[in-house]
Amino acid sequence: MIFCYSGTGNSRYIAKRIADALHDEIIDLNDRIKEKNRNPIHSENDVVIVVPTYAWRIPRIVSEWILNTDITGARRIWFAMSCGSEIGNASDYNRQIADKKGLEYMGTAQIIMPENYIALFNAPDKEEAGHIVAKAEPDIDKAIAYIGDGRRFDATRQNLYDRFMSGPVNPIFYKLIVKAGAFRVDEKCTSCGMCVKRCALNNIELQEGKPVWGKVCTHCMACICYCPAEAIEYGRKSTGKPHYTFEELGIDLFSTQADE
Repeated sequence: MIFCYSGTGNSRYIAKRIADALHDEIIDLNDRIKEKNRNPIHSENDVVIVVPTYAWRIPRIVSEWILNTDITGARRIWFAMSCGSEIGNASDYNRQIADKKGLEYMGTAQIIMPENYIALFNAPDKEEAGHIVAKAEPDIDKAIAYIGDGRRFDATRQNLYDRFMSGPVNPIFYKLIVKAGAFRVDEKCTSCGMCVKRCALNNIELQEGKPVWGKVCTHCMACICYCPAEAIEYGRKSTGKPHYTFEELGIDLFSTQADE
């Protein structure tokens, strides 16, 4: 069973690739978290967690959901993490989650995908993003092969820098950076409600037809990147940057598999 949380589509694509290759099902954590659904889940197979990297670990909202939801039947757990550059020492924290769930930890795979965190960084244009995804395909295939064979993922890098970023920097990053106060909407807004629909934390509501953000943002960038009118910005930090979503690349899952 594959559990997937995705901000702008990268992890969703990886999860679909894994699910299709291994004939497994996907549990959409965006929906589960949005609905505050923590009903027990039984899996006859092992568990694969596919998520983006937030501050050099898996998103807090995902780890909290996993730790507070009963998952029965499974024996082993793999983690696949998409990232713009690196996952730090996320593997150590994933191991701790596995231990708390009573599951055998089978490792963490780092899969570099197009950057989407336009609150701080630059997202690639469509052409460059396509090249990044193409380079990621062998890593996705490798992860699929390891899971299918029941093998443990290769160990990820865990130097002092990695431990520092996933350790003390992670909580500082959440405290100082992960806030919704800078989100703004301009006159292009059509009141379509897409931002409300996409927010897994129900942190956005329409007031007089315009989105208003609360205080429980996780910085997934879904509201800004999926806005069809490109009416949302994160202060001045996102101005002029591509509002990246995986779907805009036009990469079809089945045609990708046909090329393998």
